[in-house]
Amino acid sequence: MDERLKKQTDFILEIDKEKNILRQTHLSGHGRRENDAEHAWHMAIMAYLLKEYANDDIDIGKVMIMCLIHDVVEIDAGDTYAYDAVNLKTQKAREDAAKERLYSILPADQKEELMAIFDEFEENETAEARFAHAMDNFQPLLLNDSNGGGDWREHGVSAEQVYGRQRKTRLGSEYLYEVTDEIVKKHIRDGNLKN
Repeated sequence: MDERLKKQTDFILEIDKEKNILRQTHLSGHGRRENDAEHAWHMAIMAYLLKEYANDDIDIGKVMIMCLIHDVVEIDAGDTYAYDAVNLKTQKAREDAAKERLYSILPADQKEELMAIFDEFEENETAEARFAHAMDNFQPLLLNDSNGGGDWREHGVSAEQVYGRQRKTRLGSEYLYEVTDEIVKKHIRDGNLKN
């Protein structure tokens, strides 16, 4: 095995650890907590299926790669729950350190490429990043809806917090934001979200 392939396979094995990072969101049908790899895979498939609802023309391949790599950093940084105000303050620093360590396993050209895609996602300025963020928000919302709002109830999440997070959905897809708004209103009525 040459050095390039060795670096690539080392990275491939390292990112397998993403399957061990549990999120707060449960699988549909009141299943167990999902892991980061399942979340990323689900987002990538959703992006492909829902691309017609993007606000702008997008490179769907790039969006799918963004979806697949956006949480790799959580191997080192851990999952930060979307509504955890304390840990959100240190999230960027933890993820930046993780990004450097993890992507440095790769050959230099691939490190540069994947870090640029990760940074583009984080900056949320391109049509692709905005749509990938819409998927990152819409996916757990759909799972939570399928579970009767159980994760929101468990964590005492308010409608205001959910709407705050969903602002990024609107930037990527007005239509999916409208659907999100209907779902949130239903859960306010049902008492699953504090109003």
